[in-house]
Amino acid sequence: MPERGPLMIGFRSLSFRNAKWWYSAFHNVTAMVGAGDGRARMIVCFMSLNVTEYTKLSFHDDIFVSCDILGVLEWLFLFSHGSSRCTLWQMVEMHEMVPAKRFDRYHEVGQHAFREKLGLWIVVPQQVIVEVGVDIAYMITGGKSLQKFHNKVCPNCKPMRTSYFIMIFASCHFVLSHLPNFNSITGVLFAAATMSLTYSTIAWTALVHKGVQPDVQYTYTATTTTGRVFNFFSALGDVAFAYTGHNVVLEIQATIPSTPEKPSKEPMWKGVIFAYIVVALCYFPVALIGYWMFGNSVADNILVTLEKPRWLIAAANLFVAIHVIGSYQVQLQIFSK
Repeated sequence: MPERGPLMIGFRSLSFRNAKWWYSAFHNVTAMVGAGDGRARMIVCFMSLNVTEYTKLSFHDDIFVSCDILGVLEWLFLFSHGSSRCTLWQMVEMHEMVPAKRFDRYHEVGQHAFREKLGLWIVVPQQVIVEVGVDIAYMITGGKSLQKFHNKVCPNCKPMRTSYFIMIFASCHFVLSHLPNFNSITGVLFAAATMSLTYSTIAWTALVHKGVQPDVQYTYTATTTTGRVFNFFSALGDVAFAYTGHNVVLEIQATIPSTPEKPSKEPMWKGVIFAYIVVALCYFPVALIGYWMFGNSVADNILVTLEKPRWLIAAANLFVAIHVIGSYQVQLQIFSK
């Protein structure tokens, strides 16, 4: 029988513990990728500026300079990837750090560290802000992706406002929000994780096919020091946003059964490793190739920049919308309680 404590009663993501390691894999992929993949190019644009000055190279040979910049930026992405995985490992270990007790929710760790009332006030507001903010971003991303899909499939149709597509995107959640727990949305999250890898692959292969643009520039996007500083810190925020999902790690791990012989951290960590491999395949090629091909003119959503082949870009935008539906549900599972 699944173990049930008083904190589990009424919390829909913990109604049973029968998840497998691969459940945690695509749960984490869906939670982490989200809309971050669409913003990865802007991270490269904004953070490459200091690298450009550091190299002291001429821009007459775009290929050599861009390769030098991308080499440094690759290390930056590797560092952010590794540090994110390290902090997530800490979360996985903390889930059962107290004997005979499982911290099934984020605020329970806060209560253990800062006592019952103070822990709630420290953790819950921050977690709610993150989840609401991320879901708003997902709503906008999903609506814009549906709009792009519509425009590609029916270029001669009457244009519709983005807000209408956001409402269309939101309508599916009236149904999905009735699913009671993480395991009940496993199919949705598996489809979302698959779509993330699919549309990312479409994006970077389409970029390679398009090639380096003739007017590509790897210079500053801002003309003032203040603008450059703001862009730099904005990019740091995008790096943090690109690895969302830490706020739901404990809840995901709570769905995995645990015994003294086989604690939940073992299958959970196995799923996390697999998830980070998929996330790397989603982020690294798109971000680096996108900057190489478009330079500082790259859009925050690379699929908006690409126009041809029309059917492929339309399919990719539809895949983005499907993926973001799953990402929205991951955050909603926690926020709704």
